[in-house]
Amino acid sequence: MPGTDVVDEIELIIEDIGGGGGNKPPADDDGGGGDGDSNRRRKPTPTSPRRYHTAVILAMLSIVMFFMALAVTFLVRKMATDWVPVRLPFMVWVNTVILLASSGTMELARRKQAAADLKGFRTLWQVTTALGVLFLLGQVVAWRELVDKGFYVSSNPASSFFYIFTAAHGVHLLGGVGALLYVLLRNFDRTKLTQSVAAEVTSHYWHFMDGLWLFLLALLYLGK
Repeated sequence: MPGTDVVDEIELIIEDIGGGGGNKPPADDDGGGGDGDSNRRRKPTPTSPRRYHTAVILAMLSIVMFFMALAVTFLVRKMATDWVPVRLPFMVWVNTVILLASSGTMELARRKQAAADLKGFRTLWQVTTALGVLFLLGQVVAWRELVDKGFYVSSNPASSFFYIFTAAHGVHLLGGVGALLYVLLRNFDRTKLTQSVAAEVTSHYWHFMDGLWLFLLALLYLGK
């Protein structure tokens, strides 16, 4: 019947407008509707990684300026007659190996991430974090070695700079450990930052801290 055909056509139009099934579309603030928009709201659009790279570069530059000022002061103060050389504790060399190893495991972790091996990535990232914590604990052991030999912070300028350099580096490295834990524990499905970008930015900072430690180690060794 003609009336029946008209009703059928109206029903088809209503289904097209409502997204199918004749269900009422959910209310939406921006006038949209549908499950697609809801999913996009639940998972934020990733932010450009450039801002994160810029932030870590600025952080590294400020750290370089801070340590360069300390290094200049160290070299000037070393010329004084009251400078008593301090022999570096053996644990310092062990800590250096630990820190360099952590950079190696970090790069292996990133390769696993690039290969979509998330289990391997998490395992190696955990190893890197553990090595970072082990380095910090090793620095405390190195301080204990100096104390046992009678070298305190105020014993002489050389011992003072050793404690200042290692403590300042340790504080900044502790921030790197925090970043490692962030990458490991953060649920990135609810952030605009992806895990791959977070791992890349963290690796830049971590390798920078490794290079900074080698610079400080050379400075302290030559300042004996």
